Amino acid sequence: MNGKSQFRRRRRLSLPLVAGLLLLHMAALYGLARALAPDLTASVQDQVVSAFTVTITSPPSPPPPENQPEPDEGAQGDPGKDAVPEPVTRPPSPRDLRDEPPRPRASSTGTASRSGATEAGEGTGAAGSGLGTGSGNSGGGRGGVAVTKPVHVSGSIDNARDFPVPEGGRSARRGTEVIVRVTVGIDGRARDCTIYRPSPDPEADRITCALVESRLGFRPATDREGNPVPAPFYWRQRWF
Repeated sequence: MNGKSQFRRRRRLSLPLVAGLLLLHMAALYGLARALAPDLTASVQDQVVSAFTVTITSPPSPPPPENQPEPDEGAQGDPGKDAVPEPVTRPPSPRDLRDEPPRPRASSTGTASRSGATEAGEGTGAAGSGLGTGSGNSGGGRGGVAVTKPVHVSGSIDNARDFPVPEGGRSARRGTEVIVRVTVGIDGRARDCTIYRPSPDPEADRITCALVESRLGFRPATDREGNPVPAPFYWRQRWF
């Protein structure tokens, strides 16, 4: 009895073991077929996989919500009251205008001979004939307007001896000229010399100004009354 029972136990195989042996044999056969016929194995594999393909479809989108009316924000308020401006009254004057002194009369109606009269007056700056100094025509002061020109009366400038020989000889300066402007004072002397029209030789122009101021004498200009007055004078120096 003990020997038979042990033999029966040995002949009984468990289901997991059988399934494992079956899977092992199938894997061995798949590997052998993949090695010997790879194209055939790949086509069979694709057919098997396509048989188990599952198509998943998304659920239909819900319909759009219906248009809802906008909520009422409130009814219109009552109209406001019309604005009525209040009357504005002028404040009372702090002083009585009747107590103010009368204003002076305009200068056009005055008859006094003091400043502000329309015709002749004693104040300086009168429109007619005044006594202030510096009046243009009929005043007592000297107007200072020259009616005659200054006149050269003494001294001379030599165009050869008074000027150094320029570079290139005197022929380089021959035929040119310079004009200078001076102010002849009431003493007949020239001052404030400036070059009015220069020559090609700036050094000769400078010497001309110095000689006109130091060497030349003039009869000064005079105004309408014969009084000497300062006046401008133009000196032309030519080189031959």
